[in-house]
Amino acid sequence: MRRTVHAVLKTIPLARITALSDQVDATIVTERLIAALSELFGGLGSLLAAIGLYGLLAYTVARRITEIGIRMALGATRGNVIRMVLGDALGMVLAGLLLGVPLALWGKTFAATLMQDLPLSSVQPIVFGTIGMIMIALAAAYVPARRAARVDPMTALRHE
Repeated sequence: MRRTVHAVLKTIPLARITALSDQVDATIVTERLIAALSELFGGLGSLLAAIGLYGLLAYTVARRITEIGIRMALGATRGNVIRMVLGDALGMVLAGLLLGVPLALWGKTFAATLMQDLPLSSVQPIVFGTIGMIMIALAAAYVPARRAARVDPMTALRHE
């Protein structure tokens, strides 16, 4: 590249020649850094939500051992107990989403008033976020649900 440019423009000194792709990459370094940090903090927030939901469900299952033992003694299957715990987790997440989704939609319109040419038509990030939170809730509730399903009715009834 240097020889070709020098052959055409002999009088102009060449200090630094870079490709256009390298120049474009150099101009968007801050945007890439912000995107990477946003991804990191989003993942960290999801991990904290999963740990918190797991802890809450594990505590709830431990407190309800007697109730789960009675349910199983009266004929509830392991599947019924798993569905009960997963339903509790989904109920908590759906309550949060009922508050969070309208706030996210409002935040999107508020951000559009602050920045020009911000597209408002896409609800795809909110849909993916909602699906992601539901998946995180189900993953966090899996271990407490399995623990609840393995409760022996006789041991649970003797527990207290």
